[in-house]
Order: sequence, then structure tokens, then C-alpha cells
Amino acid sequence: MLIIFSALAAIIPMTIYLILIWRFDKYDREPFGMVLANYLWGAIGAIFLALAGSLFLTIIISFFLKDDKSLGLVGAVVVAPFVEEITKGIFLLITVSNRKFDNITDGIVYGGAIGLGFGMTENFMYFAGNAENLGSWIAIIIIRTLFSAVMHCVSTATLGAFLGYSKLMSKGKRIFYAILGLLTAMFIHAAWNSSVSFQSTAPLGFLFLFITVLIFITVFIASVARERKIIFKELSEEAEKGIIPSAHLHILSSSVREQKGWIPENIRKDYIKSATTLAFRKLQARNSNGASKIYYENDIDNYRKFISFLLSGIKV
Repeated sequence: MLIIFSALAAIIPMTIYLILIWRFDKYDREPFGMVLANYLWGAIGAIFLALAGSLFLTIIISFFLKDDKSLGLVGAVVVAPFVEEITKGIFLLITVSNRKFDNITDGIVYGGAIGLGFGMTENFMYFAGNAENLGSWIAIIIIRTLFSAVMHCVSTATLGAFLGYSKLMSKGKRIFYAILGLLTAMFIHAAWNSSVSFQSTAPLGFLFLFITVLIFITVFIASVARERKIIFKELSEEAEKGIIPSAHLHILSSSVREQKGWIPENIRKDYIKSATTLAFRKLQARNSNGASKIYYENDIDNYRKFISFLLSGIKV
């Protein structure tokens, strides 16, 4: 029964976090199937590779450090951040290669999903391994659910934000920001692990993570606000061309679009999705070249035709 309760204590909070992050991206929400795939990578693939990688490095370091306490500290502060952020980031790099991955918000959502999946499995292992005493078991659940798992989410989401920011830049800049994002994720991870490794510095660790989460939320909110501006700006040109009715500009770039009544309900969701995608495809086309530019331009034409089809016969 304790194993079952440990599993529930690990799965339920992380799933709630995942849904909240996914839904907060209100203007260009990612397909939940892709978000779930990243979540499962963190929960299964990244954990497996991290365990193997950590064991390998720990064995090598043990030849130089014979003291168990020192070895454990190095494992927590150096090995874990290095190995785990790399294994979590591997799948994120694959996700970034998708042409539909196009901004900071996407990176935060996908990176956060991987981190939450990793945190879920890691939490389960901690919960199940410390179930002898009810009081300590509950304490571990609270600390790891509110802090340790959130750290995994924030660190990998930070890498995702850097990757999203650099998506449409030159190859050299993309590599630079990818490395910078990975190092930042490792720093967040290492700072948390090192602070909570000592009772005297634990309060600083909680303060550090609290500030980091605030910065993370601020960046997320700013990124979502930027998406809103992109939608309004790009669709303004479509309104001038008669593709999108001018009366819909403020609706499509605000939460009002989720309300019923401003357009027939049978086409509202398709219209919102198509108009939003059209806006981002236009931005991507302007910032790309070669095969990617051709892909985006073809997509733009297709979405314009589809929107015209949706609005044909509709009095607006």
C-alpha cells in the first residue's frame, strides 16, 4: 500500500503542474501529445540514462575520492547536475528541431514537461525508499513536491527558453545559446543541491529556488504577452488584405477568443488555431531561409485558404 501511495504522491502533483504549464500557454498552445511525450522522456528515458551516467562517473571519481561523505557531496553537486541536465536536454533538442517549435514559450513548456517527468520518477524512488516512518515520509513528500521537483522543472525549462530564443538565429548563435542554457540549468541544479546538502545553508537554498521560480514565472508571463503582440501584429496585415475581419483582431489576440458568440461555435476553435498558426508562420518565414522558408511560405498560403474557407458565407 505504501508503494501505491508513494506512486500517487509522485504522479498527481506533477500531472497537475504539467497541465497548468500547458494551459498557461493560452495563445499558441502546443499539442498535448507532444508535451506528454516530453514528460514521459523525463520520467523514463532521462532517468534511465541519468542513473547509468551517474553510476559511471561516480565509479571513476571513486578512484580519486575514498571518503564516502566527500564522494556523496561531489555526486550531488557535480555529477547529478551535469548528467541529469544533459539527459533531460537530449530529447528537448529533438523537439526543438520540429519546425513548429518557434519561441521561448514553447521551450518553457516542453522543457518544463521533461523536468516534471524526471521529478515525478525521482520523487517516487525517494518516497518509496523512505516509507518506514510516516512523519518523515510526509515531510519528504512536501519538500520534494514543492521544491526538488520544481527545481527539475525550472532548470530544464530554462534550457528550453534559451533554445526557443535562439531557434531562428544562425547556427553559431544557436550553439552558443544552447550551451549557455545548459550551463544555466546545471547552475540552478547545482546551487539547489549544494545548499540543501548542509543544514546551515538550506534556508539559502529555499530562498534561491524561490527567487529562481519568480524569475521563471516572470519570463513565462512576458513570453505569453509577446505571443499576444505577435498575433495582433501579424494578423493586422491579414486584416488589411481582407483575409481576417478587422473586428476580429483584438478578439483573436486576447482571452475573449475563448468566449462563445463572436463567431459560429462550429468553426470557432478551428478559426482560432488557424489564425494563430498563420501569425507565427509569417514570423518564422521572415526569419528563416532555404527549405524552411519555403515550408513556412507554403504553410502560410494553406492557412490563408483554410481561413477563407471557414469564413466563407459567414456574416462578420
